[in-house]
Amino acid sequence: MAMGACSRGTAPAALETREAAENPAKAAPAPADAPVILAFGDSLYAGYRLQPGESYPAKLEAALNRAGVKARVVNAGVSGDTTAAARERLVFTLDGQAAKPVLALVGLGGNDMLRGLPPAQTRANLEAIVAELERRKIAVMLTGMLAAPNLGADYAKAFNPIWPELAKAHKVPLVPFFLQPVIGNDNLLLDDHIHPNAQGVDRIVAATQGEVVQALKAAEK
Repeated sequence: MAMGACSRGTAPAALETREAAENPAKAAPAPADAPVILAFGDSLYAGYRLQPGESYPAKLEAALNRAGVKARVVNAGVSGDTTAAARERLVFTLDGQAAKPVLALVGLGGNDMLRGLPPAQTRANLEAIVAELERRKIAVMLTGMLAAPNLGADYAKAFNPIWPELAKAHKVPLVPFFLQPVIGNDNLLLDDHIHPNAQGVDRIVAATQGEVVQALKAAEK
């Protein structure tokens, strides 16, 4: 923010308040001792076609810390990742973390669906990812996906239950459909009608923040 836009009499607190309102993603940096949340996913986490600070992990971190919940959210999203590609990079990603994550958000499967890959493969890959995180004693939260209607009822019948069934089997929290707050609303989506824009990310953060807080508190016990 340009200082020239402020009057001489503006108090520092007012400057901070205006800065937070204009750039909420940078308004509340994570404390150095904050527990780490690993956001392990695809373009919906990576921040596809968004500016720095506008991705879901960045805005989630800012929202949590503004709310007094200390957390550092590491963006391990890779645009275009299928569950198979993510499974292959999981160990490398985990081994490369400066601090062990307390909680991992797993948001994958959309690219499998868009490519029409067999749901059984998606399930097996997600199962392996969750199992590796559990082996390392990292708590898991799943953010789910639903099949597009044009793929047909048979595909949806095999694909859609993957996340609730995995969540039940592993006793982990679940956001049933990550894109629910924005899907079908072009004001909240990029021109591909799939990925959220910055305002859409805000909606998703608002819709999921409570579940993340609960998962983080449970993980820290």
